Parts: sequence; C-alpha cells; structure tokens
Amino acid sequence: MQTGNVTTPFGRRAVTLALVKRQLQTCETKPTRPVEKWKVFRDACEARERLGLQDRALTVLDALLTFYPESELNCDNGLVVFPSNVQLSVRAHGITGTTLRRHLAALVEAGLIQRKDSPNGKRYAHRDKSGDIEQAFGFDLSPLLTRAAELANLAQEVAAERLQFRRAKEALTICRRDVRKLISAAMEEGANGNWDAIEDIYVGIVSRLPRNPNIHQVKAILDEMQLLRTEILKALQTQLNPQNMDGNAVQNGCHIQNSKPESINELEPRSDKEQGAAVELEVAPKVVAQPLAKPEQVKAFPLSMVLKACPQISDYGPGGIISHWRELMGAAVVVRSMLGVSPSAYEEACEVMGPENAAVAVAAILERAGHINSAGGYLRDLTRRARAGEFGLGPMLMSLMRANVDGDRKTG
Repeated sequence: MQTGNVTTPFGRRAVTLALVKRQLQTCETKPTRPVEKWKVFRDACEARERLGLQDRALTVLDALLTFYPESELNCDNGLVVFPSNVQLSVRAHGITGTTLRRHLAALVEAGLIQRKDSPNGKRYAHRDKSGDIEQAFGFDLSPLLTRAAELANLAQEVAAERLQFRRAKEALTICRRDVRKLISAAMEEGANGNWDAIEDIYVGIVSRLPRNPNIHQVKAILDEMQLLRTEILKALQTQLNPQNMDGNAVQNGCHIQNSKPESINELEPRSDKEQGAAVELEVAPKVVAQPLAKPEQVKAFPLSMVLKACPQISDYGPGGIISHWRELMGAAVVVRSMLGVSPSAYEEACEVMGPENAAVAVAAILERAGHINSAGGYLRDLTRRARAGEFGLGPMLMSLMRANVDGDRKTG
C-alpha cells in the first residue's frame, strides 16, 4: 500500500487489520447482479444489532443512499457518492457535524461503506466532456452490493430470533396464568397440599424475571414455570377429594347398590325408542360397579376448577346448581343423552377415564358443542387417546378457562 497523498483503497485514515481484510475482500469481489438499494438498506436495519450500529448510523446510511441516483446498486454505474458534510447533514435530518462523522466511522467499521479519499481529502468527482463521471472521491457503496446476500441472511436470522423470543414470552405469560389459576383453584377447593409453599415458589420464579429480559432468561424462567405447572397438575390429578366419592366403596373398587335413592341411573332419561337398549342405559351404575383396574383412573380435578372451565354443565344440575361430584356425574348423564352420545360410548369413557373424568369430558364437550360435529365420535376419540396415554384433561380445562376469561373481558 502506498503512502502520502496517493489515494489507496483505504484512504489516509488509521484502520484496523480486520477492516483492512474486509476492504480487500470487497475490492477483490466483483458482483455482477444489481441489487435494489432500499432492500439492502432494510436488511441492514433488521441486522442493526448484529452489525453494532445505532439508529442514527442508519439515518446517515439512508442519507448516503439518497445521493445515489439509481434505484439499484450496480457496479457498472459507479458506486461512489460524494456529498459534502453540509448536504449530508441536511438529508440526515439536521445531524450535527461531530455526530455525523462518528456515525460515518461506525458505518465504515461495520463494513457497509468504504472511504475513497481524494489527494486533498475533499469529496468530488471528475467528469468528462459529456458530463459523465470518470472518477469520484467520497463514500463507496460497493460493500452493500457485495454483502447483499449476507445482510439478507442476517436479517432473516434476526427476524426468526425475534419471533422465537415473542413466542417464548407468550408461552411464559400463558404458563404463569395457568399456574396462578391452578394454585387459586386448589386453595379455594381446599385440596390437600402445602399450597402456600407452592405459591412462594411461584412468586420466587416470577421475581427472578428481569424487567427487560433476553431470550435466554425468558426460556430459563419458562422451563421452571412449566415444571411447576406439571407438578401442580400431578398433585391435583393424583389426589382424591373426599366429596368425589360416596364413602370409600368406589375407591376400594366396591359396588354401588342401585337401590340408593340418589343413584345416578335415576337421572338417566329413558324413552320408548330406547327400550331395546334398556340394559345399556344404566351407564353410571355399570361403570361404577366395576372395580377400578388401576388406582390412577381416578384423577378428578377440583370441582370448582371444572365448573369454572365448564359453567354450562351447571344448568343440568338440581335447580341449575352443581355443588358436589355426584351432581356433576348425574348432569353428565343427562347431557350425554342430549348430545346424542351413545350409552356404549359413555360407558367406555367411564371404564377408561373413570366416572368423574368421563363426566368432566362430557362437560367440556358441552362447552364446545357448537364446534363439534359428532359429540359421540369426539368422546370415543378422547377415550382412545386416554387409553393410549396420549390425552389428559388438564390442558383441555385450562384452555376452556382461558377462553371463558377472554370472553368475559370482551363482553365486560
């Protein structure tokens, strides 16, 4: 590289070795395909943080591009612009001279432009007799053309990371809401467990979230919150509320006598058309009478949580109110018939899920009846998935609770 007043690819300013290497690569690369200049500018804006640039530096780059007359960057037309600092400051919205020089240096350092200095350090151009530019001294925009594909890839990566960050924050918000509702429901229902300690854990996790977190911090907190939600759901699913059963007979796999005045089969509607299936209609006594194959079948949620998620089932309880699990299971039998679910489909659901969970499933189907073509087919599908261990009522109830809360906000 020559010294003195002779123009070099790097001008007469101090440069770093990394900058020298980058500018040499730019000089050696000869792109042949033109690139739309404003697309490159948008990509550079998207990748601003990766390039280490501030917003004002992009404002200066925008101003520089306005001095390039063509809409596409093309090496055949020359890529050097030579505005004075005064002209550049005006198009950069009145930026001061000191700030302008600082951000020009930042653009050079980021490898988006190059300086092409004249012997006297001024910016100007030599023109031929016809007025065409023969040689220009100022800022070379060729790095934008050379790095167009690289900037496009950087912009796509940044956009993908931003989307991932937004999705992670949304998932954390939903998970926090779920955990808060589950803890509140458990406390209101009086479920067994040290819910004060669990709430302290929840508060501790939330308190570790910074005011302006990055994606790694959000993901770490989300993992902890999801683990806490899983543990809460397990605790709620594996315990039995004393109100769920009539004594310990069902829990021990014993039969419930049909002669009881509150027997659920009395709530099952019958008609002359169903006389041929009279035996099948006694769904609740059949299922309850069978001993439980596995204790894990009985995984009833807090009744208050079920009623919050599925409020419509209360209309089918005694006097339009459901106050305990027997009333919920009786209402489910009525709703089963109303929805056109066959006795065999409901009986199979009770056998696989347990009578309480089958009643919850029917209540959930009632809540979404307007969106389900065949309630019986839907219940059979849930039963099949439950038998394969691929379905749990927890996510369904939480989804319905969220939908009800959102609906209340819209109508409130």
